[in-house]
Amino acid sequence: MNRAWFLRRLLLLIPAMLGISLVLYTVLALAPGDPFGELTTNPSVPPEVAAALRAKFGLDDPVMVRYLRWLLAMLQGDWGFSFVSRVNVDTLILQRLPTTLVVIGAAQVLAILVALPVGVLAGTRPYSVFDQVANTLAFIGFSLPTFFTGLLLILVFSIQLDWLPFVYRADINATGWRFYWEHVRQSIMPVMVLGLFQGASLVRYVRSSVLDVVRLDYVTTARSKGIGERKVITRHVVRNALIPVVTLVALQMPIVFGGAIVTEQIFRVPGIGSLLISAMLANDTPVVMAVTFVFACLVIFFNFLADILYAWLDPRIAFR
Repeated sequence: MNRAWFLRRLLLLIPAMLGISLVLYTVLALAPGDPFGELTTNPSVPPEVAAALRAKFGLDDPVMVRYLRWLLAMLQGDWGFSFVSRVNVDTLILQRLPTTLVVIGAAQVLAILVALPVGVLAGTRPYSVFDQVANTLAFIGFSLPTFFTGLLLILVFSIQLDWLPFVYRADINATGWRFYWEHVRQSIMPVMVLGLFQGASLVRYVRSSVLDVVRLDYVTTARSKGIGERKVITRHVVRNALIPVVTLVALQMPIVFGGAIVTEQIFRVPGIGSLLISAMLANDTPVVMAVTFVFACLVIFFNFLADILYAWLDPRIAFR
């Protein structure tokens, strides 16, 4: 991989994150709602106390001044102070971020494990019975929203069969392998909801990409040389067909995080998605800003990872 290309892509992340942070902060600053709104309407709180609190946190300063103050503090490791929880914002995020990353990561692995073999088989056998069944199931899975499939899984596996817990508990009273097994059990349904939804979308694109590649001349040439069909598919078709699929996976990360927010609310998963919802309801602006910025940084990171995978799948890209 070209080192100059890698460094150039890495440096482009800095202005992207700065621009996103500026837009997020400006939108939140101009949005209606005041974290100290209850203090101004509470007759037991003197007006000078409310004014002193607003002056302490700089809520009456211009937006750009507040943004620069927030940016400098964030670069020093100070992400702000939660008005509701009365703890540092970075502490809240670090407590919940691993859970969200584990659920989303496991869901993405499940989606890829389902989409790649099904999409490749459907693309190499177009209009067969398997292709028609796979396309039908993919359309159904992609059309159903995550909150519906989540409630459906709860009704079947939690209420009817009583196999899986439908509320995610962080304080499990167990040790050893029992502790890990309980975490796996309560993660199965959230991971299935996100993974199957994403996998249904990927199946269609993998199939379409394989159909485009399998008709190219170099694939026909490889077959004419007597190379086995399995080697033709794995060495010549799949690798080139994965390039647009990598693009799709990276571009759909915002959808995945949005679905994670809904899924965490359904199963009460203690992740940053549920933290964002509770902070928005309480007008806890520092927490909302930090969580949305973390989501944006994760999306940028996955797009950067997609660029790296481009260069690995097609080395010509790294030299452009």
